[in-house]
Amino acid sequence: MSVLFTSISEGNPVKPGDAESLLAPLGLTVDPAEAKDFHTLLAAVHDCAETVAALPDYQPIPDQIRYPRENVRRPSKEEQALGQAWVHRFLIRGNAAGPLARKSVSLKDVIAVAGVPQLLGSDIIPSWTPVTDATVVTRLLEAGADIHGTSTCENYCHSTSSYTSAQGVVENPHAEGYSAGGSTSGGAALVAAGLVDITIGGDQGGSIRVPAALCGCVGLKATYGRVPFTGITSGDALNDHVGPLTRTTLDAATCLDVMSGYDGIDDKSICSPKPGSTRFAATLQQNSARLDGVKIGTLTEGFNHSAIDPAVRATVMTAAKKFQDLGANVEEVSLPDHLHGPAIWTIQQRISGTQTLLGQSAGRRELYMTEQQQASLPWTDEGFQRAFPSTKNVIINGLYLSSRFPGLYGKTVNIGRQLRDKYEVLFEKFDVIVMPTTPVVAPKHGKRGLPLESVKPSMGLTINTAIFDVTGHPAISIPVGYAPAREDGDVLLPVGMQIVGGLWQEEKILRAGHAWETHFDWKKTQ
Repeated sequence: MSVLFTSISEGNPVKPGDAESLLAPLGLTVDPAEAKDFHTLLAAVHDCAETVAALPDYQPIPDQIRYPRENVRRPSKEEQALGQAWVHRFLIRGNAAGPLARKSVSLKDVIAVAGVPQLLGSDIIPSWTPVTDATVVTRLLEAGADIHGTSTCENYCHSTSSYTSAQGVVENPHAEGYSAGGSTSGGAALVAAGLVDITIGGDQGGSIRVPAALCGCVGLKATYGRVPFTGITSGDALNDHVGPLTRTTLDAATCLDVMSGYDGIDDKSICSPKPGSTRFAATLQQNSARLDGVKIGTLTEGFNHSAIDPAVRATVMTAAKKFQDLGANVEEVSLPDHLHGPAIWTIQQRISGTQTLLGQSAGRRELYMTEQQQASLPWTDEGFQRAFPSTKNVIINGLYLSSRFPGLYGKTVNIGRQLRDKYEVLFEKFDVIVMPTTPVVAPKHGKRGLPLESVKPSMGLTINTAIFDVTGHPAISIPVGYAPAREDGDVLLPVGMQIVGGLWQEEKILRAGHAWETHFDWKKTQ
């Protein structure tokens, strides 16, 4: 036994009966003959906890001498854009030279920047201020990017709409009153409107690709683990992805070169190639933009789902067939288990997401955001009542599933691996597969009301995206045209095509996306 209990500290708060009280909600009891010993052991572990709690935390120290944070502030009305797209404005100047030199960047407000308060799209708790920079922030600065601020994310990242943030509504740059998507809502809008070159977002169900599709920009989610998630507030470590939203595939490829590679902290990225060793951008620039001999599959289940709007389906199919003009072979392919993706993702995310929200996530070697946990825990009923209904629903669902379906989380992990393997078999025949990123174009903003009313605008938007967070496959959304809004046929909004590749095969999806956008103007394609 590693816990020493021969002497218990004076003033130890553990009282007789505490062990019994802890077990009671589980319907478990302590044998009276063993009660005294378990009291002693519990008191001893409390002393261990006090010892560890008193130790200083161990977090990476950012270089604020080379990269000072200039004029951190909440944006004024005049500085704000597209409703409430910005959360904090500041400037961190990157290196004078590098592949991203002078590119302007915004960061989703879940990405740690030392000295910049983080709100997480919520008002459940006061903002908390990181003491470190996320790995991707350090790498962007080293590559020459200038970071201009943090951009709005949806409430606790639990929505693919853009009206749930406690900081305000984010407007679609193509039509006011319509969603910019989420949860990387503010950043997608800023990129699509030309106000920044790049946004770095997070994707755990589609939160990069969905807003990219709805706003008309490029959104890239690389293979699970290629880019370290260090210093980013997590929802579910099993689905955590971070990546760029840009206006071109080449910029997305450059960001991937800069950000990828194991950082010695995040165990999810331990198999990623050495930082700085990839040449995705150079390969795009050096190779022909044709696709002779490339095999592209149009995924039947991704196109023919009942939720897909016919105009979106037609726009993406037309775009997919244009690959033939570039020399590619395009044919239909079916994988029925694709339709299981939303259910598998939902169970996985609800259970693991609840554990994270309650401060119970464990089992990974990564940087734990202890300041955020200290600010947000424990939950209070007052905070819970302020939570957006989608966050309340995650907690209610997660607690229910954990209590009524023991072992179900593990089964979803196993089935998720099965889905991954089935896709890998498919990618032995096809270089990439394509489908609509979202089933519809941007819907009108919803409003906060009763739970069903509040979450309805987000329902179904991730039917083609969430599964690839489960399987970990790389996926990119590129804009390929317009389709009419459901609410008003005179309003035309962007349509995104999702291109998916085999594990660690980012060069294939980047090549396909780059070739399409090089030869076709999505704003003129009908």
